[in-house]
Amino acid sequence: MSYHYRLDGGSLAISSPRTDQDIGTYQCLATNPLGTILSQKAKLQFAYIEDFETKTRSTVSVREGQGVVLLCGPPPHFGVPDISWRRLDGSPLPGKVKYSKSQAILEIPNFQQEDEGVYECIASNLRGRNLAKGQLIFYAPPEWEQKIQNTYLSIYDSLFWECKASGKPNPWYTWLKNGERLNPEERIQIENGTLIITMLNVSDSGIYQCAAENKYQIIYANAELRVLASAPDFSKNPIKKNSVVQVGGDIVIECKPNAFPRAAISWKRGMESLRQSKRVFILKDGSLKIHNVTRSDAGSYTCIATNQFGVAKNTGSLVVKERTVITVPPSKMDVTVGESIVLPCQVSHDPSIEVVFVWSFNGDVIDLKKGVAHFERIGGESVGDLMIRNIQLNHSGKYLCTVKTTLESLSAEADIIVRGPPGPPEDVRVEHISSTTSQLSWRPGSDNNSPIQIFSIQARTPFSVGWQAVSTVPEILNGKTYNATVVGLSPWVEYEFRVVAGNSIGIGEPSKPSEVLRTKASVPVVAPTNINGGGGSRSELVITWESIPEELQNGEEFGYIIMLRPVGSTTWTKERVPFVESSRFVYRNESITPLSPFEVKVGVYNKKGEGALSTTSIVYSGEDEPQLSPRGTSVQSFSASEMEVSWNAIAWNRNTGRVLGYEVLYWTDDSKESVIGKIRVSGNVTTKNITGLKANTVYFASVRAYNTAGTGPSSPPVNGTTKKSPPSQPPANIAWKLTNSKLCLNWEHVKTMENESEVLGYKILYRQNRQSKTHILETNNTSAELLVPFEEDYLIEIRTVSDGGDGSSSEEIRIPKMSSLSSRGVSVLEPSIHFLSIVIMIFYCFAIQPLI
Repeated sequence: MSYHYRLDGGSLAISSPRTDQDIGTYQCLATNPLGTILSQKAKLQFAYIEDFETKTRSTVSVREGQGVVLLCGPPPHFGVPDISWRRLDGSPLPGKVKYSKSQAILEIPNFQQEDEGVYECIASNLRGRNLAKGQLIFYAPPEWEQKIQNTYLSIYDSLFWECKASGKPNPWYTWLKNGERLNPEERIQIENGTLIITMLNVSDSGIYQCAAENKYQIIYANAELRVLASAPDFSKNPIKKNSVVQVGGDIVIECKPNAFPRAAISWKRGMESLRQSKRVFILKDGSLKIHNVTRSDAGSYTCIATNQFGVAKNTGSLVVKERTVITVPPSKMDVTVGESIVLPCQVSHDPSIEVVFVWSFNGDVIDLKKGVAHFERIGGESVGDLMIRNIQLNHSGKYLCTVKTTLESLSAEADIIVRGPPGPPEDVRVEHISSTTSQLSWRPGSDNNSPIQIFSIQARTPFSVGWQAVSTVPEILNGKTYNATVVGLSPWVEYEFRVVAGNSIGIGEPSKPSEVLRTKASVPVVAPTNINGGGGSRSELVITWESIPEELQNGEEFGYIIMLRPVGSTTWTKERVPFVESSRFVYRNESITPLSPFEVKVGVYNKKGEGALSTTSIVYSGEDEPQLSPRGTSVQSFSASEMEVSWNAIAWNRNTGRVLGYEVLYWTDDSKESVIGKIRVSGNVTTKNITGLKANTVYFASVRAYNTAGTGPSSPPVNGTTKKSPPSQPPANIAWKLTNSKLCLNWEHVKTMENESEVLGYKILYRQNRQSKTHILETNNTSAELLVPFEEDYLIEIRTVSDGGDGSSSEEIRIPKMSSLSSRGVSVLEPSIHFLSIVIMIFYCFAIQPLI
């Protein structure tokens, strides 16, 4: 060390390096208390550039307009000529070569042996050219194939180390110990990369290096040798405190004390030394093995380790348990989808051993703790039964019950077959379609473990309610039939088809629908029904029918054909109605007389031609309004809101116009419109009650006949006056007395106002509390006697009777049943008033004292 050289950590720093003094090869030595090692070699070189020549250059003269070249004479340096390269053996340069920008450097990546040879560099410029050549020789510095590793050996053992390195030329080997070259001697043998030291002692411990070197490089492999000497010791690796084994099993009790040199091993059971037998073995590593263990083998076992430095002992116990046996294993089952089953798995085991049940399905563990759908573990500690609720088709497969303990693992397997209705058929295709038939093909879906027995075909149209079964040829499609012809289809209708399969379990899900196709058109075959008509105006024949639905029109350009002729004629008149939704046709002809009978038939047609005709119906032509007015019209008032209008029937014929019924018109003098009401009656009815009228009002009424053509002339008006309004005040001061089943009632006579009808009598309405049927008793007096069985409460009200109708009712009176009265019942009911009053009434049937 000096000012020139300085260590910075493990690095060497050189101040102001000089070419003549510092150029050369350097190596680092690393040392610690365990030894010393050398680093790789490193070379230090210097770069330089020389000065320009100091000689003055001669002057250059040139004429104006000419070019000139001033040559630069550079100092000696690396690089200013044109450089090219070649191989002297004539072979081309490798395609992988790279050049520097000036081509002064040729780089050969990944140099291989085939790249060896003489390479020539040609440098040229305007002043001339020069050649330089050099030979490239393939070599490889040493590279480790096998290194030495740290080794710990016992005293008196032998060391064998080998290191190998590749390189060209082949490397030679040198061994060092703690940085010093190791030379052969009596116990030390060195041969190339092999080092053998026999009868090791503690002084042989240290850091060893194997150096591999050729003329290009030296490399080092480092390892530590530690030579150990100690008495046997169990502190780091004691015998297992308790070794557990089942009856009939094998057990190995390990004995591996630390001892240098290796200890001799012997065993004791209790106080007795163990000897090897057919069941008891002491293995090479000192472990004790007992085969086919019995209950009597349980107890304590001691391992004794001995070498020249001492003796050590260590004891452990052998615990023998009863074997675990699966007593009820799962068995093969054949079930139907949707059922719930239990797979048994029950064991017998040593009471001190805990058992764990694990179920697997097709190799995957079922995690019952997560509440997997369908699966549930049932049973107690020794029962691991698996319940499968609502079993599905995808639950078919292998179920494995595994019973695990700390000592062993047992398993039992069972196959479960789940059978269900067939899966949906596939690839439903329409091979051909006509006006009324369609040829279908399909492929069967999964049979779900039960053979398919039958197929059926369903169809759907825009006019059907959902899917409907259709007829096929053949009629019965067994499980081996994969095509059929659907028959009975409607022409010119869009159809889609699907197929369902069935087996002994049931009917499966339907296939996906086929593509939508329309059947071919044909002449319509369904004739209209409910041919009817009549009415209309004079010279008209109105014909009606039920229109044909779209699914029965069988093609485009659908319409109706009308055939008609007067009854008795032989010539038919034919008309076309080209509207698919038509259901009415009016035939006009001035020669038609009113109410003339015609024979009528309605047919159908489309683009394919004319179809069927309906049966013949009789339809009458239009008629005139009635020509006569009713006679004998009169009005009779019944109440304040009701009156009756009556008249004489009209005797009519074809000339006077048919009468289908009568129309009653009514009005008042002060009405804003001439008619305020209009009521029709049909047939020969000659009276009509009119309700909802005003009280004490004059009403006028008129009657006229009507038919399909309209109404006839009105009768002369007649009038009548409605009765005055019924009394507005209800009966008051109602008193009652109940004796056995006889109820006596009494009330005050109701006085009416000037604009009200006189009281003609009273109505008593009574009913049992829980019954809806009401009984009525009418009387002209202000008292009444009722004979009723009072098995429960009675509800009673009283109202007035007059020409104007029934008046207002009293409040409802509740008469309690006999059992609720402790003595003779007597009561007075009064209207709600703001003062108290005492009323004494004398009945014609009894006298009472009112209750206040």
